[in-house]
Amino acid sequence: MNQKDIKMMTPMTLGLILVMAAAGVVVVYRLLFGIGAATHLSDIWPWGFWIGMDVLGGVAMAAGGFIIAGAVYILNWKKYKIIVRPSILNAFFGYVLAATSITLDIGVPWRIWHPIVMWQINSIMFIVAIHVVLYTSTLATESSPMVFEKLKMTGAYRAVSKIMVPIVLFGVLLSTLHQSSLGAVYLIVPTKLSPLWYSKSLPYMFLISAVLMGLSMVSFETILSSRIFKHKIPMDVITGLARGSLIVAAIYFAIKVWLLVSGPGIGAAFDGSFTANMYLLEMAIGVVLPLVLLSVKDFRTRISSIFAVNILVIIGTLLNRLNVGIFGLAEYASKFGVDYFPSLMEFVLTAGMVAFAFFGFKVSAKYLNLFPETEH
Repeated sequence: MNQKDIKMMTPMTLGLILVMAAAGVVVVYRLLFGIGAATHLSDIWPWGFWIGMDVLGGVAMAAGGFIIAGAVYILNWKKYKIIVRPSILNAFFGYVLAATSITLDIGVPWRIWHPIVMWQINSIMFIVAIHVVLYTSTLATESSPMVFEKLKMTGAYRAVSKIMVPIVLFGVLLSTLHQSSLGAVYLIVPTKLSPLWYSKSLPYMFLISAVLMGLSMVSFETILSSRIFKHKIPMDVITGLARGSLIVAAIYFAIKVWLLVSGPGIGAAFDGSFTANMYLLEMAIGVVLPLVLLSVKDFRTRISSIFAVNILVIIGTLLNRLNVGIFGLAEYASKFGVDYFPSLMEFVLTAGMVAFAFFGFKVSAKYLNLFPETEH
């Protein structure tokens, strides 16, 4: 499909705009009346759906950006060059949305800039904040050549292209640290988080699962965009991503089992409690099923099969983030007689952010050279 054939004003686009408008109303309401009025959070539940889904989940979904960028610009795996631009762009959208969620989730949103000038290097929250700022800026720089091409700014395009390798290297370092530091945040709640998820290895588990999510998310986006925008994606790219997912899933599964056995014990996962069931659901959907299915060679040669596995991994990893950020804290909160379920506004804002990412990608596909290597 040629860029001219992409129609902007379609029923789907109008639907996305309506969802974004509804989310905009929620943002205004939250800013005017406070986070307590817009959400069901409390002192016992200070972090909820926005942090668990939009920040922890959104950042994990953006991991494909540093993986593919590193593969293309540092390892020189040329076959993945065809997907490097959309992968980086989607990562940029993911971080913008995560930064927005963090801004809205703190008590006084207009103080979000404080970590930039008020450094507290002993705080894990400062590390998370500064990583978001730096890596979002890095992703914007990595995506800028598309904009410079569109505006015919050849000088700027050449300048960025010459320094792309060190920029990507810096981005890989930042993203690796940031993915793990999000897990490190939950090291400060050893008595609150269920032992099914809490361990000193939580930062490493966040990083490994983010790599798994990143590979699956890039594959998912690549297959979906090729069907929507009708451009050809080489099969070796999709199968290569599937092989990578298989390897990472095997490593992740082995470590998860070891942490379970050496920690709370296998019985803790089968005691019939709510947290145990959530743990088993997360493992079954996001790790075991993908691992079994991808182990079948014929399964890895079918686009539809790989697409299905991608969905499983994405859902499973998001469940993991919700388990760590919400469900794994339920038992502790219940001691105080406090329960939590997201408000309608929390759901609407998250839906609006997802709609923004889809809308932004479509606009980029329409007006920017997002797929320079594809055959139209």
